[in-house]
Amino acid sequence: MKSHKDLIVWKKSMVLVKRVYEVTRFFPREELIGITSQMRRAAVSIPSNIAEGYGRLSDKETSRFLGISLGSASELETQLLLSVELGFASEMELNELLNLNQEVIRMLVSLAKKIG
Repeated sequence: MKSHKDLIVWKKSMVLVKRVYEVTRFFPREELIGITSQMRRAAVSIPSNIAEGYGRLSDKETSRFLGISLGSASELETQLLLSVELGFASEMELNELLNLNQEVIRMLVSLAKKIG
């Protein structure tokens, strides 16, 4: 049985989590319990739900958890766009995260279609 740790999308989403933590470290202090916390939770949810889905016994359950990961990636995209608008980080850093997140989204959609 293939492990979630073998999936490129899981590996990329782990990189995304790390980068989100690195970039949000410099967000305004007053946002620590606001958007910073929300972004970190959404980012962590992506690989976590991939792992949980691959720990399930059926394709139907795996697909459901991939869908949750996709929802978290979409949530993160919204928060990244808002962060650009609010000037919380450099546009270059946030664009890097947006591009990585888009790549993860495309991979999740592809994997979900493959599983059925």
